[in-house]
Amino acid sequence: MRVALFLTCVNDTLYPDTGRAVVKLLTRLGVEVDFPMAQTCCGQAHYNTGYRHEAEPLARHFAGVFGGYEAIVTPSGSCGAMVRELYPRMGERARAEGRGKSLAATLAPVVPKTYELTEFLVDVLGVTDVGAYYPHTVTYHPTCHGLRGLGLGDRPRRLLEAVRGLELVELPGAQECCGFGGTFALKNPDVSAAMGADKVRNAESTGAGVLCAADNSCLMHIGGTMARLRSGMRPVHIAEILASTEEEPLA
Repeated sequence: MRVALFLTCVNDTLYPDTGRAVVKLLTRLGVEVDFPMAQTCCGQAHYNTGYRHEAEPLARHFAGVFGGYEAIVTPSGSCGAMVRELYPRMGERARAEGRGKSLAATLAPVVPKTYELTEFLVDVLGVTDVGAYYPHTVTYHPTCHGLRGLGLGDRPRRLLEAVRGLELVELPGAQECCGFGGTFALKNPDVSAAMGADKVRNAESTGAGVLCAADNSCLMHIGGTMARLRSGMRPVHIAEILASTEEEPLA
């Protein structure tokens, strides 16, 4: 199977190791992974800040870059939700404004074949045991877009439970937002910081050494809060845990 890695802006700029982990993991599972060099922002930041029309050229570009692949895999629930949930809405809004069906027709082919990493592993490849080894105690934070937007459900947990050496402990208040929310953290910094502190305190109460999530934007916020609170925990993306083996530990 030939898939495209949609790395996203945050990962490309700040967390390239997550992208490398995805490639290592999928290659180990027999998947051919391409990284289209022409990929850019999917438009989520623009759309969520109210610049819907400015996001449309980015969405068209995304469709042109990724349209020829069997599947598009991203290690980001938020950007995956942008394509799956909001691209159809963008097309419909353009049609309702009298601008025709061109945008909807352009975006439609990429919507159903865009997958967040854990749903691609479980739903498309049909695996939960990916051969990973990670001898640490881990607690899992389900990010908002993955939980409420994509409906990832227990897929990440099932993958983590199959990792050799990993002890998974329940996170109190797991379904509560960490406080990042993209530009929400910039517009409402005090509320965002308080929500982040609550999340970190809940994570610390588990006794785990690692907080895992499927979205680095949330892990960036949580990790910053951990640093300010001088927590002994560290944030790790689920891709890096799943790519880790006894022979080649990654995280």
